[in-house]
Amino acid sequence: MCVMRLQSVLKLVNTRLAVFPVRFFETRQKMQNAYIRYQDGADQFQLSFQLKNELLGVDRQFNFSRQLSEKVNDFLARITSSIERNANKKKKRKGTCEKEQEEESSKIHVNLLHGGEVVSGDQACKDILFDNGLCLQILDTVFSVILNAPWVALITLPSSIMAGFPAYPLKLEVLFADKSDCSFCWYKNTSVTVGKKVPANWVEVGSGYYFVPSISDIGCFLKLVCVPQNGSVCGPISEVVSTNPVEAGPGACPFELRHAFTKEWLNGQKFRVVSYNILADLYADSEVSRKQLYPYCPPYALSIDYRKQLILKELLGYNADIICLQEVDYKVFSNDLIPTLSSVGYSGVFHKKGGAVSEGLACIFHKSRFKCVSSHNIHLAEELKSNPLFADIWNKVKDYEALVSRIIERTTCSEFVVLDSVDDSNERIIVANTHQYFHPDADHIRLLQSGMTVTFLEHLVAQATAENQAKRVSYVFCGDFNSTPECGVYRLITTQYVPEDCIDWTSNKDEEVKGVSLSHSLHLASVYGTPEFTNFTVGFAGCLDYIFYQSNRLNVDQVIPLPSIEELQQYVALPSVVFPSDHVALVADLSWK
Repeated sequence: MCVMRLQSVLKLVNTRLAVFPVRFFETRQKMQNAYIRYQDGADQFQLSFQLKNELLGVDRQFNFSRQLSEKVNDFLARITSSIERNANKKKKRKGTCEKEQEEESSKIHVNLLHGGEVVSGDQACKDILFDNGLCLQILDTVFSVILNAPWVALITLPSSIMAGFPAYPLKLEVLFADKSDCSFCWYKNTSVTVGKKVPANWVEVGSGYYFVPSISDIGCFLKLVCVPQNGSVCGPISEVVSTNPVEAGPGACPFELRHAFTKEWLNGQKFRVVSYNILADLYADSEVSRKQLYPYCPPYALSIDYRKQLILKELLGYNADIICLQEVDYKVFSNDLIPTLSSVGYSGVFHKKGGAVSEGLACIFHKSRFKCVSSHNIHLAEELKSNPLFADIWNKVKDYEALVSRIIERTTCSEFVVLDSVDDSNERIIVANTHQYFHPDADHIRLLQSGMTVTFLEHLVAQATAENQAKRVSYVFCGDFNSTPECGVYRLITTQYVPEDCIDWTSNKDEEVKGVSLSHSLHLASVYGTPEFTNFTVGFAGCLDYIFYQSNRLNVDQVIPLPSIEELQQYVALPSVVFPSDHVALVADLSWK
């Protein structure tokens, strides 16, 4: 009886649909949207719509990719077939017999309407799909066809999601919109034994680009729903379910104790600076790193998929205004750091090292505190011979063939970002960020690299001062200098001078430099002074990282304590399951005098 009644209803609905114009549906209910995506030059188009029909037991999103040359009739037949298959699956689960299914599904009618009239099925899709006023009619539902609305082309979640650490899209590609304009909603399922088939009993647990699962979420799968937006125009909803459930994290990390000192955002004349070598995936996830450099660290904890969760949690907890990073993989910057940090107000610039190296430097700043005036990047090897600013240094070393050959092979770069304060329009700060050559016998090369970097910083300070005399220009110089405090680099930066007889010039006997001294006029001091460790591995432990600040223009208001030796040795050395890098972050609160 119920089946006969359903057939009668469908017959009646389809009979009336054949004669009712589009405006009928507009008055009966708010018209829904179907979305067509087409990119110039392509021979295919994509269609997406959400269909909910209680009679058919259908409530899902349908997605199609079809040829532009396809006839409208064939296109509509494909839509009909897809809906029928979905409806039949639902009915099989409920025990409806095959004959009744066929009779019911045969009643599904799909039409394309233009101006309220049914479009001829003999036309090619390319001749009609781009017209305004196009509608798609499926039973009693009419969709307004929207061309090139915001569209999620790709969205995935990471394979590893840990309780207590930020989860966010592993990949997100959006067309006709900006990622920052999209809205996001997170769900978890209420069952912890779902196996491969995830049930539909989802509970909303958060919103925003990233979500931090709690301990109660362990064992649950996560679903992320994304609504692409461009102004007031929204595109089709896209959703993705995690391939694995939420896992337990490593427990409390030592950097969380440091977060106790950075709970509050700074404002006014104060700002917080972070400098951090985050250990590029290029150097962490290899046979050499696993077996020789960091054999004490479990391989899973060297994986960037694991480490980047720790890195982001650590950075987010510092509530910093300026973040200088070294050893940043470009993919990590573009897919992980910037999308996640920009969702809470950050912006940033990335500069790749020279040559084929895929890692480099990043300077990230909070837009509520600073706006970027300009950014600069110098590949030191390339600039040494060609940039007039370095002519004096070049003339002193150009005749040392072995030295010049080794310098030219280096991919080292330094980046500079000029920022204006949002709170005080009179304040401008120049942020220098560097990562210098690592080799133990290269003190002389690091000294030359530091000399070039402070020379360029001097140039930018003079330029900024001359361009706008009303601005008060200050500077900070951050980075991994690969140089301990007793070496010439620290002496040059903090005392403004290294003499010809500095021992660093003899670091390599075959490249010994004679008759060269370096000097500058900047007023720089180390925020942390000379701590015992900023890099801590089994093979080496010492102070290599610094935040230098302009001592005559800036105050040091707070230096965030470094991890204790006990914390560093908890899992032998760094990196470890609770330290994502072999370096520790330097964090300090500064203020303008």
